[in-house]
Amino acid sequence: MQSLRVNISSSSNLLTDPAFKLILVQVLVGIFLYVNCLMIFTFLKKEVFWEDTRYILFAQMLFVDSAVMVLTDVLLIESFYQLRIHTISCIIMCVVVSTLKSCTPLTLVAMCLERYVAICMPLRHADISTSRTRFVGFLIIWSISTMSTLFTFIAYLSVVRPDVLFSNVVCSLEIMLEKEWQAQARAVILLLSFLLMIIIIVFTYIKIMIAARAASSEKKNSTNKSLRTVLLHAFQLFLCIMQFLTPYIEMPLWKLDVMVFYNVRYSNFIVFIIAPRCLSPLIYGLRDEKFFAVLSHYAMCGLTGFSQLRSGNRK
Repeated sequence: MQSLRVNISSSSNLLTDPAFKLILVQVLVGIFLYVNCLMIFTFLKKEVFWEDTRYILFAQMLFVDSAVMVLTDVLLIESFYQLRIHTISCIIMCVVVSTLKSCTPLTLVAMCLERYVAICMPLRHADISTSRTRFVGFLIIWSISTMSTLFTFIAYLSVVRPDVLFSNVVCSLEIMLEKEWQAQARAVILLLSFLLMIIIIVFTYIKIMIAARAASSEKKNSTNKSLRTVLLHAFQLFLCIMQFLTPYIEMPLWKLDVMVFYNVRYSNFIVFIIAPRCLSPLIYGLRDEKFFAVLSHYAMCGLTGFSQLRSGNRK
C-alpha cells in the first residue's frame, strides 16, 4: 500500500514537472508536424488536388498551422528557459506569428463558403471556383490578416521608447501590448472579427441545412457530411479565436504568481494552439475519402496498391 502511494506520488510529481511538460509538448508538436508534412506531401504529389478550391485552402491551412506551431513552440521554449533575444528580432517573430494566427480562422470561413457554394449552387460552383476567384480570396485573407497585425505593430512603435528596441527581452506575443489601450483596441478588433466570422458560418450552416432537407436521398449523405464539416469548422474557429484572448488571461497572472502563469500558459498552448490544429487533418485528411485514399497510399509507402488509389480518385 505504501509503495502504491509512492508510485502515485511520483507519477503526480512527474506530471507537474515543468521539464516533463516541455518534453510532452515537443512530442505532440513532433507528431503534429509529421502528420502535416505527410498531408502536404500528399497534396503536392497529386495534381488533381491543385484544381480543387477546398484542397487548396486545406493545403494553405496546413502550411500556416505548421509554421504557427513551430514558431509558438520556439517562443514557449524561450519562455521556459528565460532566454533573451534582441527586441527587434522578437518583434519580427511576433508580427509573423500574429499574421499567421489571423490567417487560420479566415481560411476556415473561406472553406465554409466553398462548401456553401458547392452544396447550394452546384451548377455555378465550377464558374465561381476559378483560379481568379481563388487568387482574390487569398488576397482578401492575407490582407485582413496583415491589417490587424499592422495596427498592433504601428501602435507599439508609437509608444515604445527607442532604447527599448535595442535591448534584449524574453520574447512573447504580449510584448507589443505596451499600453492598456492597445490591448483594449486589439480586443475590440478581435471581437468584431469573431462576430463577423460567426455570422458567415451560421449563414452557411443554415443554407446547407435547408439544402439537406430538400435534397434527394442520393445527395443527402454528401449534404449531411458538409453540415458536419461546417460544425467542425465552427468549433475550430472558436478555439482559434480563443487563442487571441489568452494573453489577457495570462498577463495578470505574471504579476501574481509566476508558476501559475506558466501552468496556465502551458494549458492554453495545449488547448488553443495544438488542439484546433489537430482538427484540420481530421476534417479533410481522414474524413475526406478521396484525400484519405491517396494519403494512405503514401503513408504505407505504396503498399496499399494503386487500385485503392485510383478508386479514391474517382470519388
